[in-house]
Amino acid sequence: MSAFINVVTVGLLLGGIYGLVSIGLNLIFGVIRIVNFAQGEFVMLGMYGAYLAYLLMGVDPYVSILVVVPSLFLFGVVVQRFILQPLQNEPMMQVFATFGLLLLLQNVVLAITRGMSYTVPTPLSQVHFDLGGVSLSLSRLIVLLSVCVVAIGLSWFLKHTLLGKSVRAVTQDRRSARLMGINVEWTYMLTFGTGAALAGLAGTLLAPIYTMSPQIGGNFIVAAFAVVVLGGLGSVWGAFAGGFIIGLIEAFAGYYVNPELKHVAWFLVFIIVLIVRPSGLFGVMGAEEVGLREQN
Repeated sequence: MSAFINVVTVGLLLGGIYGLVSIGLNLIFGVIRIVNFAQGEFVMLGMYGAYLAYLLMGVDPYVSILVVVPSLFLFGVVVQRFILQPLQNEPMMQVFATFGLLLLLQNVVLAITRGMSYTVPTPLSQVHFDLGGVSLSLSRLIVLLSVCVVAIGLSWFLKHTLLGKSVRAVTQDRRSARLMGINVEWTYMLTFGTGAALAGLAGTLLAPIYTMSPQIGGNFIVAAFAVVVLGGLGSVWGAFAGGFIIGLIEAFAGYYVNPELKHVAWFLVFIIVLIVRPSGLFGVMGAEEVGLREQN
């Protein structure tokens, strides 16, 4: 029984990590209707931003959030304005542009760091709780709490603020939103910037947990795509729930089946959901086709 509880705990903590990385990716797709292949690299930049703040100013990675998150927001706005917006009517070219950005960021960081791996020490990473024989790391609990706060806060923002309602209007029908006086391009920049900022938040929170490298973004983005498809394209709560589902599947498969097959398990679930319900478990039927219909 204790082993089962431990596996569930590991799955939930892992799911919090996947969910936090996926929410920003899902938000970008839901509004702009593009798959951002560079989202994992934004997470990587957040991790290196936390390391840089620690190296230059001795700032704890959790304090560096105050600098890293706004910086990634501005970076995301610049990427959307000068790289993606000129390709607004060429959705496939936007996807290729994000893939090119992935390669660019990865190789720039590789050239700067020369492939060296880094870690960011923090006293909080040494704190553990023992609850009923289950060891819980405070740093992972912070990630779990953060994904809950982000999901609740973002959902409230989209439903109860004028700006959030504008974002939802653009998501549903950008032509009608434009006719109602909403600045669609500005909304796109805000959304992409927010998605990049959420990736930066994930990076700073994961910096004390993982050893960072220029390729570390790839460790998260593949799982994030599975989470997005599983939970529902464009659904904040879908990404939230999908992260925990993928985390639990990986934990149970790794413990009860074979650690080498844990990724295969959620890939199978990913493929089944993609075939049976392309909109995801929590998505709206047909949501995955909205962007294509709007281009026609």
